[in-house]
Amino acid sequence: MTAKPFALNPTYVPGHNLLDGRTVVVTAGAGAGIGAAVVRRALDEGARAVVIGDTHERRLKEAQEELGTEFGADRVRTLVSDVTKDADIEALLDAADEFGGVDVMINNAGLGGTANILDMTDEQWDKVIAISLTGTFKSIRAAGTRMRERGGVIVNNASVVGWRAQEGQAHYAAAKAGVMALTRCAALDLAPYGIRVNAVSPSLAMHAFLAKVTSDELLDELTGREAFNRAAEPWEVANVMVFLASDYSSYMTGEVVSVSSQRA
Repeated sequence: MTAKPFALNPTYVPGHNLLDGRTVVVTAGAGAGIGAAVVRRALDEGARAVVIGDTHERRLKEAQEELGTEFGADRVRTLVSDVTKDADIEALLDAADEFGGVDVMINNAGLGGTANILDMTDEQWDKVIAISLTGTFKSIRAAGTRMRERGGVIVNNASVVGWRAQEGQAHYAAAKAGVMALTRCAALDLAPYGIRVNAVSPSLAMHAFLAKVTSDELLDELTGREAFNRAAEPWEVANVMVFLASDYSSYMTGEVVSVSSQRA
């Protein structure tokens, strides 16, 4: 039988030390999904240490145990952290200082949900904006302040819905479009300090939590929009985030890179 092309049947790519010796901070990095995938990818790529923030204490404990066993407990640090709270973000960066200071900040924290705009409450709108957009702003500001004397890289997680309309996603789409604009403007503000700021814009990355909160009908519809007729693996998005964090993208800043196979 002829093997399927890689794009249809991807295999996890071994690390090539793209982040050798660097200290990486990842928000919303415990459990499943893109955040957890980029934590593992960073460790595979030789990061000196990864500091993981998340609001879920149990998932953090599990991540600490699993990753510590696999990669070494001295390379993994976890903290309960809420990106809407400045003190929590500073605590993550203080933890990075224990490993020589933050070199890479990956702002993965975000919140979605589905609601028709006529039924959407102020509380639903405010919570999504607070976590997905304002939390990213707070994290950029805090990390940029720490990186001002040393340089560094910031990678944000946006979404294709920031470009393309999707029913019931007004709050999430507005937040992610904001992340894209924030990325471009922050890149110009921080360029004089040797800090690069870029973002990824994934379409559909399948993981257990998404499957739990999304109907099979909607998942089928979203998958049908993809040229490869499948969702991305979270590590496929993480690969691009690590590329943006590495020296391979040294001339890129203010860019939003689509990680998608959606049909034009």
